[in-house]
Amino acid sequence: MKLNLPTIIPIFPLSGVIFFPKTNLPLNIFEPRYITLIDDCIRSNKYMGMIQSKGSSADVYSVGCLGKITEYKKTKDGRMIINLTGISRFEISSEINNDKIYREFEVSYEKFKEDQILEKKQTIMLGKIKEIYEKTKIFFTKNGLLLNWAEFEKLDENQKIDTLAMIAPISNEEKQMILESIHVDSKIQVLSKIIEFYLYEKNTDKITLQ
Repeated sequence: MKLNLPTIIPIFPLSGVIFFPKTNLPLNIFEPRYITLIDDCIRSNKYMGMIQSKGSSADVYSVGCLGKITEYKKTKDGRMIINLTGISRFEISSEINNDKIYREFEVSYEKFKEDQILEKKQTIMLGKIKEIYEKTKIFFTKNGLLLNWAEFEKLDENQKIDTLAMIAPISNEEKQMILESIHVDSKIQVLSKIIEFYLYEKNTDKITLQ
């Protein structure tokens, strides 16, 4: 069963942040235009899009993820604290010329239509997954990152890969490559190559320093 999703959505561009279906993204909103965006979303269907901006420019990547506001609270100092639950990735078709203080885009979900299938069976490279988890543990430890692995094990395999991609200390471009990988197997392959590159680079640095 597919969801009936909006084709025109407000966008929150944020560099360095990617977001996947079935994951949660807590956000602390303080900029007035995005507080207005959140207020408008809450009054309508609670849907908004997250997408990476390209550096300091107004340009954004072509692929992001639609989320639904599932929790929200306004603080005494005027900030908005929300939780966004991922629904489906989207591809931008065009920007809407509006009179609002935030941007809206027309989007298509066709490329990532499998994101909307609530229960889907996927063939996953289980051997590769076990290998990437071990490498990721080493990579995170080397970078001083902590992850509650007991809670992590409660996620399904797709959610595990998405979670690792979201929190890994890798470049914005590398995060975007994973986000745009359509199937879970391709996400695993891309993330695995990225982690292997960083581990190899760190080992090479050690050898050079010695």
